Amino acid sequence: MQRRTFIRQTSMAAAALTASSSSFAFYRPGFPIVRIPESERKFKSVAVEKIIDEIKKKAGNKEIAWLFENCFPNTLDTTVEYKIKDGRPDTFVITGDIHAMWLRDSTAQVWPYMSLMKEDTALQQLIAGVINRQSTCINIDPYANAFNDGPTGSEWDKDHTAMKPELHERKWEIDSLCYPIRLSYHYWKITGDISPFNETWTQAMQAVVKTFREQQRKTNRGPYTFGRTTSWSTDTVPGNGYGNPVKPVGLIVSIFRPSDDATIYPFLIPSNFFAVTSLRQLAEMSKLILKDAAFAAECSDFAAEVENALFRYAIANREGFGKVYAYEVDGFGNQLCMDDSNVPSLLALPYISGVKSSDPVYKNTRRLLLSSSNPYFFRGKAGEGIGSPHTLVDNIWPIGIIIRALTSTDDAEIKKCLGLLQNTHAGTGFMHESFNKDDASKFTRKWFAWANTIFGELILKLYRERPYLLNQ
Repeated sequence: MQRRTFIRQTSMAAAALTASSSSFAFYRPGFPIVRIPESERKFKSVAVEKIIDEIKKKAGNKEIAWLFENCFPNTLDTTVEYKIKDGRPDTFVITGDIHAMWLRDSTAQVWPYMSLMKEDTALQQLIAGVINRQSTCINIDPYANAFNDGPTGSEWDKDHTAMKPELHERKWEIDSLCYPIRLSYHYWKITGDISPFNETWTQAMQAVVKTFREQQRKTNRGPYTFGRTTSWSTDTVPGNGYGNPVKPVGLIVSIFRPSDDATIYPFLIPSNFFAVTSLRQLAEMSKLILKDAAFAAECSDFAAEVENALFRYAIANREGFGKVYAYEVDGFGNQLCMDDSNVPSLLALPYISGVKSSDPVYKNTRRLLLSSSNPYFFRGKAGEGIGSPHTLVDNIWPIGIIIRALTSTDDAEIKKCLGLLQNTHAGTGFMHESFNKDDASKFTRKWFAWANTIFGELILKLYRERPYLLNQ
């Protein structure tokens, strides 16, 4: 299934749409059983089932509880293949309707289960298996974003880049190497287990730093190029496969965004912020686990270099908003001010990096992103939110609404986001990639596990920190 294909819920009649108190149109379904049967589930977690039952009993908003029951376990139910390989856990995680493992998505899909690992040894081993598989993937090719479960080949074999049979796609995205560090670091912090961090993992982490260095492009443009024969301009790369020119200023080039769309100005700011955090986490792990003081110092110094470049080049002045973070820059002074719902995004900076929600520049940026000054912020009859060029105009991403809630400190704003999510699942009981701003029954990707599990992450966070919001 192509990522851009729109799926129409033909079972929904137009008459099922009514007006809510917030002026957005919505559909209020019953609560049918839509989770796949237990006998067909890929992986069963005692801790996950326990928290589902607990929230179902205690949340006053029964539709939100029903959505949590469907969405939170969706990754485990439908996308994981767990086994023991060479005496170690090994977990392959597909995104849903695309049978391939993205380094980004696989981390994001299991991330919401991290806090439950101490209650469930099997769940911990599953996540350790994701770390092990990601390390293997990075060592195959640190420039690839998505991998097959073995050397099976891909529909993208004819891309104009150095494809290998183990690769599903070879789009260079900074965040593809940051997410495995995030997963490794927090796994270690939560469990204290260092068994995933063997020679394979160490080799992968060295490859991460080497690749980041190459893509600073200080002396040359590096070894990576990409092209695709396609009618979609965002699916290929200008500049003979190297992207648009950059001035070497210490930032790291990302030829593609986390949406898998090509960047315009290759210094992608949210991903560079993510890299700063990841390099510091890697420095700590290198020092305390690997006992490699030299590599730890290299990572720390690298993080400081990128951070200093961000302070100098990532900030734009926008009339009516003041200083804001740009989405992309090129080091020559050109800046693109917008946002894309795929994470890392500017809106997600407090969620994914060291930027605090109280940071004045972030606060200004947030106001811009959630306004008509962001060309990819849409408002219509069905709802409002940030979308992505990946799904063209007028399509809002539930992930963007979820990130808005996860980064908010305001009850009213969080409540508004919950209402939007509750009112736009189109009666399916699941989140989607995107929905049309005027008609939520027009949506993309019926089976998109990242959107489902991050919704579960939001509800679990609210249950623990603001449970009263789940009763409204």
